[in-house]
Amino acid sequence: MQIIFLGTNIDIIDELKKRHSIQGSLSFYTIESLLEYLNGEDSKNIVIADYDSIASQINKMISSNHIINNLIVLEKTPEVITGKMLISRHISAYGNSRMLPLHFEQMIKTVAKGKVWTYPELTAALVKHSQTDLLSIEALELINKRLTDKEKSVLSYVLQGLTNDAIASTLSITTRTVKAHMSAILSKLHVNDRLGLVLLLK
Repeated sequence: MQIIFLGTNIDIIDELKKRHSIQGSLSFYTIESLLEYLNGEDSKNIVIADYDSIASQINKMISSNHIINNLIVLEKTPEVITGKMLISRHISAYGNSRMLPLHFEQMIKTVAKGKVWTYPELTAALVKHSQTDLLSIEALELINKRLTDKEKSVLSYVLQGLTNDAIASTLSITTRTVKAHMSAILSKLHVNDRLGLVLLLK
């Protein structure tokens, strides 16, 4: 899989390459030049965009409803509201351009599998935000068909954005029990994490 950088700040791109030991990558300064290179074949690439230097181009692309596959957007000071907008527009990942190598590696692996990656605070905000939208009839049917009453109870608190510890305290059970229920919920609904729950049920 080819890593491609998109941005006009060469220092940031060089810093990312050095920090995460990325070799053999490509760099583009405009979306037009990137699209010309991709020529419609973007499924085998991961594109990492520096939002601080190229936000206007990313936003134009979003407005035109032509999102590049496997697009990661990074910025120096990520904001939850920006992340919500980008993830809702089918960006594959959003986070801090100065994240730790461990998190960067997790992000790349997640996106390479065709899944969405966000940092914990954004994930919690997305989960909580989804609760404000009523679940569809299909989502409710799926929940009622596959989950036990205890699992449904835990899920309702997850969708309110509560942590495992907060759920444990609210339900007067141990955090370990909450984690066991969460594992069962994720397995029965065939998703990998809390963000996957949001994307499935919202």
